Amino acid sequence: MPEEPVAVVGIGQTKHASARRDVSIAGLVREAALRALEDAGLTWTDIDAVVIGKAPDFFEGLMMPELYLADALGAVGKPMLRVHTAGSVGGSTALVAANLVSARVHRTVLTLAFEKQSESNAMWGLSLPIPFQQPLLAGAGGFFAPHVRAYMRRAGAPGTIGSLVAYKDRRNALKNPYAHIHDPDITLEKVRAAPMLWDPIRYSETCPSSDGACAMILTDRAGADRSPHPPAWVHGGAMRSEPTLFPGKDFVSPRAGRDCAADVYRQAGIVDPRREIDVVEMYVPFSWYEPMWLENLGFADEGEGWKLTESGVTEFDGDLPVNPSGGVLSTNPIGASGMIRFAEAALQVRGRAGEHQVDGARTALGHAYGGGAQFFSMWLVGAEPPGN
Repeated sequence: MPEEPVAVVGIGQTKHASARRDVSIAGLVREAALRALEDAGLTWTDIDAVVIGKAPDFFEGLMMPELYLADALGAVGKPMLRVHTAGSVGGSTALVAANLVSARVHRTVLTLAFEKQSESNAMWGLSLPIPFQQPLLAGAGGFFAPHVRAYMRRAGAPGTIGSLVAYKDRRNALKNPYAHIHDPDITLEKVRAAPMLWDPIRYSETCPSSDGACAMILTDRAGADRSPHPPAWVHGGAMRSEPTLFPGKDFVSPRAGRDCAADVYRQAGIVDPRREIDVVEMYVPFSWYEPMWLENLGFADEGEGWKLTESGVTEFDGDLPVNPSGGVLSTNPIGASGMIRFAEAALQVRGRAGEHQVDGARTALGHAYGGGAQFFSMWLVGAEPPGN
């Protein structure tokens, strides 16, 4: 029996902020879930199962929160599954939900990911000294900065590229009412004048620490036919992983990322991603990862990714808009950041992205990575069902 086509019919996000003290974790996830249900024109009774994801529990200091969140998510008496793959978890959570629909295990699934970082401190949580392992220093940036420097040397990229990405994404965020960072006074000079945190990454080129949640309703073809709004159809999705450290690992362009993208393109029938994909929602927690991932995902040859950024290709009005929502650089509830990339890709092909809608978007890639650049999840969505 062929796989069931999977459609995204409902999307909901919270307003992301450094601290959502107005709601508990349960209130936060329910806010996103209710917005997704409203978008889909459905109620809790229409949901067959719930798939929830988040980053490590120590980010909030609360173990297995999914157990008490079942009530807030309408999952009492329904199957509920927790997913965890570090920073890529939002994407992999959506893929697990999509697979349940594709395999006809469930017809309509609510998938949700969240983080409430204000109730802990992820940066210092990621700075624990672990015996016999490479120290992360102060947060994830201390781990990734050497890889950025390696990319700059390998590609011959000028030191100005990171600030161009940050300036672009922060301007894009001004079009997105849910984005965490809204800086109407942003200028390129302001970005470049920010303090250096981890050479070559400046404070203005790093992701914020956010509270927030994102939810999606995934359903089968029959459910899509009943949707009050155009659905986004899943054309391909994949996950890949590799160890954090091993001899010969390429931190600049991890093998798992390349393989994951190749699998998604194969499923979707994409031969030339640079020409066939209209929008990319890419996981860029530090600005330099835009040119690095452009190469890793096959949009540019090795050493050429920074040239796409520099020439304006990835701008909102460029040939290949990257992160029209403002991206992870503007909103980063870690457990939800990957799902936001997937959801924003779906919003684009549904024509429901509001002020940051890219004209004519028919295909979009959602991308997430996590851990020590070791976990990858991606999907490609389109305005038409697969095979059309």
